[in-house]
Amino acid sequence: HSSNKIPKHLMDTENTENMLWSHAICYETISKQLDVPVTTVAHIIQKSKTHGTVANLPGHGRKRKIGDKLRRRIFGTVSKEPRTTSKDIKGEPLDQGTSVSDRTIRRCLSQSGLHGRRPRRTPLLKGNHKKARLEFAKMHVDKPQSFWENVLWTDETKLELFGKAHQLYNTVPTVKHGGGSVLFWGCFAASGTGCPEVVQGKIKS
Repeated sequence: HSSNKIPKHLMDTENTENMLWSHAICYETISKQLDVPVTTVAHIIQKSKTHGTVANLPGHGRKRKIGDKLRRRIFGTVSKEPRTTSKDIKGEPLDQGTSVSDRTIRRCLSQSGLHGRRPRRTPLLKGNHKKARLEFAKMHVDKPQSFWENVLWTDETKLELFGKAHQLYNTVPTVKHGGGSVLFWGCFAASGTGCPEVVQGKIKS
């Protein structure tokens, strides 16, 4: 069995020297002395003559499907739009003649330090919410520290109840009504945070 790579045991200095300095001996004799195939002997000697070394040279192995140019292009696409998926990238026109799988693209991104994540949901703020908050900030921007030390901030949130909350098929963007809900109230001030409370009934302003 022949191989393009030098067996590790032949990289040993003594064995290598024995082979290299025995060029005058026929390949068959060297093969028997070192207990390696004749083709391996021929390959090592030829490699030594050509490259001046028997060490395994870089550049062998399967060529990468995603070269540096395409890698930079994929990285740039994801950097501009973090929610881009590997399927989205695969659907885009890549380099001519290049066809890569979703898995290859994900591996390429992973090697560049980018890993797939599910986006977290954030509270939806409508236009009137944003407008009201901006007006509040403008009205109170000049208030002294003593004013804010006497302000109590409160908020409430309703948690929908449903079974097996952490299973993938239930972690969808919206949770339909059903299973009931629990209303929580909380507060904080300059002095610290208050204890959350479960609200029974409705909250009045």
